[in-house]
Amino acid sequence: MISEIMKRAIYGLAYGGVVTFIALTVLMFANMNPSIQTIWLYTSMGFVLSIYFAFASFIFDVEKWSPLKKTIIHYSLSIIVYFIIAISVGWVPIRIGPIFISIIMFTVVYLVFWYSYRIYYKRVEASMNESLMKNK
Repeated sequence: MISEIMKRAIYGLAYGGVVTFIALTVLMFANMNPSIQTIWLYTSMGFVLSIYFAFASFIFDVEKWSPLKKTIIHYSLSIIVYFIIAISVGWVPIRIGPIFISIIMFTVVYLVFWYSYRIYYKRVEASMNESLMKNK
């Protein structure tokens, strides 16, 4: 269990690192020069968010819950954690328009990841079933 926790935390940090690199690349090409304090704050909060998502994936390991219940709980907790961080560091201003746009963007990104994982696991399932059929 400890190794699984560490593995997921490292995956979370890796995702956070990639997102941070993309954000810094966008800033560089946009000729923006934020302060070191701002970069540090945004990077650290990005890592916190990434680690949250890594640990939140344990929700999908609860076998007695239906896939729908797991997804609803994961989405609900994730959007709450995201907005706590995003509003507290200033990624999302406290106004109706930006909050609404952020909810839509968060949901779209969430659905892209959810659907991608669903396709992946369906392929794994088909591969396993095919392997079982060959062994009969």
